[in-house]
Amino acid sequence: MAVVQKKGITLVITGGGTGGHIFPGVAVAQALIAKMPAARVIFIGTDRAVDQNAMAQYGFASRAVPCGALKGGTLSAKLKTLARLPWSLYLAWRVLGQIKPDAVLGVGGYVTGPVVLAAKLSGIPTCIHEQNSVPGLANRKLGAIVDRIFISIPGSERYFKAEKCRLTGNPLRHEILALAQNERPEGNKPVVLVLGGSQGAHRLNTLLPEALSGCRRQCDFTVIHQTGRTDEKSVRAAYLEAGIEAEVAAFFTDMTSVYAKASLVVSRAGATTLAELTALGKASILIPFPFAADDHQTKNAEALVAGGAARMFIEKDLQAETLGKEIIGILTDQALHHAMGQAAKRLAKPEAVDTILAECLRLAKWHDADDKVDHP
Repeated sequence: MAVVQKKGITLVITGGGTGGHIFPGVAVAQALIAKMPAARVIFIGTDRAVDQNAMAQYGFASRAVPCGALKGGTLSAKLKTLARLPWSLYLAWRVLGQIKPDAVLGVGGYVTGPVVLAAKLSGIPTCIHEQNSVPGLANRKLGAIVDRIFISIPGSERYFKAEKCRLTGNPLRHEILALAQNERPEGNKPVVLVLGGSQGAHRLNTLLPEALSGCRRQCDFTVIHQTGRTDEKSVRAAYLEAGIEAEVAAFFTDMTSVYAKASLVVSRAGATTLAELTALGKASILIPFPFAADDHQTKNAEALVAGGAARMFIEKDLQAETLGKEIIGILTDQALHHAMGQAAKRLAKPEAVDTILAECLRLAKWHDADDKVDHP
């Protein structure tokens, strides 16, 4: 990769609240530092532990701007958030004044609002990335003022001014992209990977052990199950009682090794997870989170189903027996399993991170960077 030798750009990435919001920002940050080692990347998130811990894990500098949510929650909480917005905007403006970034990229979550608005008022180039098929409230509002909008799923541009939009896909962390380029052979037994999202999923945690216990005699498989904190012990006990070999954990920090083992993924339908599944060519069964804002997980999943990469079930209608039969049907039909994996790869956009980074550099008027590059 080309490396710029002179002083680098300063990029602020703002967002947070869930890993799904943060990881696309991490992907862009990793790509920028790889291309331009002298660059500075500073994250601005909330003061919530999930944001601060994620940044500490990846070693990026971060600042916090306290900010609440306007969507969901009680009326009193919304009124409190509205009352604090001017203060959040002032704090964001002050932090940006200290950092002096060349551009600001918003990756979703309510903190994106005051930070991107403060950047716009300060004359700093601004852009946002929308992962989902239906934009969140913050991005819908910010779309009117930012310079560029990166979307992941065709059709999302209808919520914005089309001339501002670029269909890029969802940027992926370098470790996921590296795994996609260096596939490892699967083990002797197929592995069912169960992912409930960053907060876990109680319904999946109760449904999967029951579904798999009813069909374990039809296929010799193992399970890897990410449960979230609440259900870890009960899920481990359920697999033990069913006689199923299972690796159960509240969270997996090394997702590359987990993905490398997976033959079939049963998952929620968060945008980052789906981008990872397509990049890695993983067949999947998707059970969208039914309370996601604007039912965006169902719409996310429909794109994979239409492309032949996944099967989808609506949680309220799903029975353990039905799910078990679907899992075994895919695991034991090699042609179907292979076809779903290949279909997933066709939907992948591994170039997303480079496309977004290049556009950020252009917005920051760093378009002449190629003239300052030493090519190995």
